[in-house]
Amino acid sequence: MAKAKKFFKRVLLKLSGEMLKGKDGFGIDPDATIEAAKRIKEAVDAGVQTAIIIGAGNIFRGLAGSRQGMDRSCADNMGMLATAMNALAMRDALESIGVKAEIQSAFAINGVLKPFDQREAVRLLEEGTVVLFAAGTGHPYFTTDTTAALRACEIKADAVFKGTKVDGIYTADPMKVKNAKRYETITFAEALSKRLAVMDSTAFSLCQDNNINILVFRFGVPGVLGNIMKGDFSAATLVTVK
Repeated sequence: MAKAKKFFKRVLLKLSGEMLKGKDGFGIDPDATIEAAKRIKEAVDAGVQTAIIIGAGNIFRGLAGSRQGMDRSCADNMGMLATAMNALAMRDALESIGVKAEIQSAFAINGVLKPFDQREAVRLLEEGTVVLFAAGTGHPYFTTDTTAALRACEIKADAVFKGTKVDGIYTADPMKVKNAKRYETITFAEALSKRLAVMDSTAFSLCQDNNINILVFRFGVPGVLGNIMKGDFSAATLVTVK
C-alpha cells in the first residue's frame, strides 16, 4: 500500500457540483450538501489545511450552454456564478456542523462574496478555516479544474485532491470495463503517455510544471478522505512528478 507523505499540510479539494444535487438530479439539496460537508470535515479533523473549489454541474455548465448556441463568454459567466451559489451552500453546511469557513470569489459581490486575496486566503487556512474559492478564475474559457490548479499554486498547496465517483485512476473506465485495474501511484509522464483523463490539459500542465501532486479518490464514502490523510491510499490514485 502506498503511503501518503507528510507534505499533506495544505490541500485543495476539487469537487463536482453534482455532489450537492438531490435525487431529482438538479440544483442544491440541503441533505446532500450536509453529507458532503461531513466528508470534508474529515480532512479538517485530520489537521489538514483545506481549500475547496466546487463545480457547477448541478446548476449550469458553461460549455454545455455554448454548445446549445449561447455565446461562450456569457455561458461561462453564468457557470461561474453557479459555482458561487454552490460555495454559499457549502459554507452554510460546513458552519452548521461546526467547521469555520469563508468564501473568496473571482466575482466580488458587496455584502455577499469577498474578492479573492491570496495572502488573506493563506492566513485563513493557517488559522484552520476552510476557504472556498468561487466564480472560477473570473474569466471565460477556463474550467474549474484549471481554477483548482491555479488556486493550488497561489496558496502553495501540497496537492490537488479531485473527488470523483470512482476510487482513483484506472487503466480503462471501470464502469464499462470489468477487469480495469486501478493505479495506486502514477507519474504525470505516464498519465500523459497512457492518455489517462485525470484533469483537463491546462490544469494538468499547471500541476506538473509547479510540482503539485494530484490525488484522485472517491468522494462521498464515509472515512475515505480521513483515511487518505492518515496515509491509506487503498481508495485513491496519487499522480506525482517522479
